[in-house]
Amino acid sequence: MSRKWILSGLAVALVVALAITQPWLYFVNREVDEAFPSLTQTQRDAVDSMPDAEKRMLLDMAKDNREMAAQTALAQIEAGSVVPDAQQAMPTEMPADPVEQASGEFIHIDPIHGADGFAKIYALPDGRHFLRFENFTSKNGPDLHVYLSPEYPTTTFAGLGEEPLHLGALKGNIGSQNYEIPAGTDLARFQSVVIYCRPFRVVFSSAELTTS
Repeated sequence: MSRKWILSGLAVALVVALAITQPWLYFVNREVDEAFPSLTQTQRDAVDSMPDAEKRMLLDMAKDNREMAAQTALAQIEAGSVVPDAQQAMPTEMPADPVEQASGEFIHIDPIHGADGFAKIYALPDGRHFLRFENFTSKNGPDLHVYLSPEYPTTTFAGLGEEPLHLGALKGNIGSQNYEIPAGTDLARFQSVVIYCRPFRVVFSSAELTTS
């Protein structure tokens, strides 16, 4: 084989390797700054003005994680079609802001893979749950994604465990960001939040979740 063909083959291999590994991403930051997930202003106004019995009904639904029922109740409240139950207990206040349910701190796996900051799971009064990154900074890399894992991986190739829950691509390697957790998810099944590189099956960082 001629020297020309050898050099051509090496050049092609180099281009393919660069396309896959995208090493420049390690030196590029992608910043985001998402606000807390919350009720819509219409829903918030409806919650603030509803009678105490209706607040209790909605709160009970949210605590039971009955998302669809809670959202239906909100729609009925906005439409003015909910009839209060006088026999229900009268709460003093209906939380209209996210309530923290679990949290964990990101770790550094090795000198190349790691993150700082916190992963927190919040519940909204309508029953929805969100994963939120706060004070977050991570090493960047190719095709990073966010998972809930039934295990707590602390090494590069530890994997995600059995039946991890994919929450989407990492929105940015710096800044606050939210990931909605699908309705009906059994949060008790998951031990950690994992930032995972799909092409190389590498754990970039993980945060062990503890109940708040």
